[in-house]
Amino acid sequence: MGETYILWFRDYDARAVSRVGSKNANLGEMMRAGLRVPPGFAVTKEAYEAVVLQSEFVNEIERLLADLDPTDLSALAEAGKAVRQLIRAIPLPSELDDAIRQAYQRLAEVCQVENVPVAVRSSATAEDLPGASFAGQQETFLWVRGKEQVVRRVVDCWASLFTDRAISYRAKMGFPSIGLAISVGVQKMVNAKAAGVMFTVNPVTGNPSQIVIEANWGLGESIVQGMVIPDRYLIAKESLDVLEEEPGQKTKRIVPTEQGTVTEDVPTEQQQSLCLSREEVRELAALAQRVEEHYGQAMDIEWAIDADLPFPDNVFLLQTRPVTVAGPKAAAKYFKKDEDKSATDHIIDLMVKGFRR
Repeated sequence: MGETYILWFRDYDARAVSRVGSKNANLGEMMRAGLRVPPGFAVTKEAYEAVVLQSEFVNEIERLLADLDPTDLSALAEAGKAVRQLIRAIPLPSELDDAIRQAYQRLAEVCQVENVPVAVRSSATAEDLPGASFAGQQETFLWVRGKEQVVRRVVDCWASLFTDRAISYRAKMGFPSIGLAISVGVQKMVNAKAAGVMFTVNPVTGNPSQIVIEANWGLGESIVQGMVIPDRYLIAKESLDVLEEEPGQKTKRIVPTEQGTVTEDVPTEQQQSLCLSREEVRELAALAQRVEEHYGQAMDIEWAIDADLPFPDNVFLLQTRPVTVAGPKAAAKYFKKDEDKSATDHIIDLMVKGFRR
């Protein structure tokens, strides 16, 4: 049961993508490469298949999704809601329920934190198929604490395989309505004083000799969701010299609480002040350099700096993926000229949020 349904990041690499999805596979790959990644484990696709695809509700799920018109938003919403409710109603086999709880308890012991806060993230096994991008269509839950909540959020991630958007996209692309699988990652949260994204190629110019870092106070979701204009740092890749640093408009931040995460106003004195020191910028750039060297291509990386640990042990990598677009010509390929945003704005949006075909 253990290795069928639970795999620890430290025990696999990118070759496990078919079982744990691309997000989880990259976490294992980075950890095995000696990069600084918070510990965690993957609930494999076999768990989803055993519960959902072998449940008594599978025929009803197929019926609800059959012959849906991807342009009929009302019908999509109704079908998606019904399917998600069915998935949440499926009882978990006791062996799987116990396996998830025991893995979370082990993670808490490794971290020496009772009820350790974790991120519970969907990791669909079909995210990076040629000609299709499923990335960003499923849910992520932050600052989840306790065995009960972790089990609940794993099931919520499974259900998110059937969001209205995901159902519509599969229909438009000709993929089966049911049959794709999903893994879920459970990873220790970083108590981030600052977090963000970085690219090992300049997203605006396409210059491969530069690293760009974007940062905000608190958790990095504020940048991914486009809530703020983040601080931006331009670094020479070879020398790690900081070429430019530009304060953003950091009016909001996402921070943890005992009940989860909340969005709050950034204190006035912090809104215009840079949230990274020079040594933190250089450490992040050095890690980005190592990631690119390991993967052999330009990479888009999520990172966070822990408020509770000393430098440089507090600088963590949370996720990485290949860069999909860079440079002004890339934006022009995908967007009409009369749209409100500039090409540069579109490129940044694409790099941070991921291009959705």
